[in-house]
This record gives sequence, structure tokens and C-alpha cells, in this order.
Amino acid sequence: MRDLYEVELEELESLLREEGELVDRAIRGALNALARDDLELVEELVAFDDEIDSRYLTIEQGIPSLLARQTPVASDLRLVLAILYINLHLERIADYCVTVAKLVKLAQGLPRDAGVLEALAEMGERCREMLGTGLADFHARSARNFEALVDMDRPIDRANRKLIDRLIALGPDEAQREWAMRMILVSRCLERIGDHAVDIGEQTAYLVRGRFEEFTDASHKKSPK
Repeated sequence: MRDLYEVELEELESLLREEGELVDRAIRGALNALARDDLELVEELVAFDDEIDSRYLTIEQGIPSLLARQTPVASDLRLVLAILYINLHLERIADYCVTVAKLVKLAQGLPRDAGVLEALAEMGERCREMLGTGLADFHARSARNFEALVDMDRPIDRANRKLIDRLIALGPDEAQREWAMRMILVSRCLERIGDHAVDIGEQTAYLVRGRFEEFTDASHKKSPK
């Protein structure tokens, strides 16, 4: 019975690993759609979200089934809960990627600012780095980098604030203001993706250390959405 339990747990974690890779592709796709102002990429990304949702639902439904048939010890229960919460964070990140794609569609054809787009691209790449770090630590059962995620998140928060000021100051042109409004929301989506990556680090730290340590200086303590 124990062997079957471990196999099922490994299968859930394998699905989570796949989901993480798909979410990284979604972030990359959203950044590409933004940089290229590409409506075809937008539609591809929206459709691609179904693959992520499929992994998410399989994990979400698999965990209650696993717990109903097994009685995990404390360390195993922490792993199951970590998978459950990280699964949720990954799904939320994917949702933000879809939101970015839809904002690109709404802003299509409007005058763009190259400096703003470059800053958004840098924010997005840092989000990818944070997500990769958080997931790698989880799969390695390591708390080595979990505090560093906060330091990685601070530049994203600063960039978000600076971009808002820059976008507000773009000028009186109505089309430019409309584009700026969309990009403020894109920046906010990227900032929230960074917050979810920090949350993944918290879950990993809890799994490894057996106690929950909230990053109180991070700005991400809000509802999951």
C-alpha cells in the first residue's frame, strides 16, 4: 500500500513539473506577443491555456482522491499540501499570461513606446527566473534560495511603480493614453506573477523546514487572484 502511495505522489509531482514547464512557456509566449504586437500569438496563447488547465485539474482532483485512500505522515502531508498550493499558484500565473495576451489584443495598432516595452520585457524575464528558481528548489527539496526570491522580487515591484509614472507621463494623445492604460495593467500582471513565485518559495520552505515562514517584507500578501 505504501509503495502505491509513493507512486501516486510521484505522478502528481511529475504533473506539477510538466505544469511548471508549460507555465514558463506561457510567460515567454505572453512576452513575445507583447513585443511583436502579434495577434496570432495572442490566440495561440489563449488556446494554450487549456493545456495548463488540464494539468491543474488533474492535480486538484488527484489530491483529494489520494488523501481519501491513504493516511500520510506529517512530512508526506506537507508535500501533498505544497503540491496543492503550488498547483494553484501556477494556474494563477497562467491566468495572468492570458490577461496579458488579451491586453495586447486590446492595444493592437495603438502607438507604442519602445522604452516601456523594453522595461516590461525585463520584468517578464525576471519573473521567469524567479519561477524557475522557486520550482527548482521545490523539486530539489531545498530551501537554499527561498529568501533570495524576495530580493529578486523587489526590482519587479520598483519597475512596476516606475512604469506607472512613466506611462502616466506619456502625453495628452488619446491613443497613447489608451495604450498606456493597457500597459499599466500588463505591468501589474507581471508584478503579480513575481508575487506568486515568492509564494512558491514559501511553500518550499514550509515543506523543507516544517514551519511556515511568511515573507513579511514582500508586497504580495493578497488574495490568490
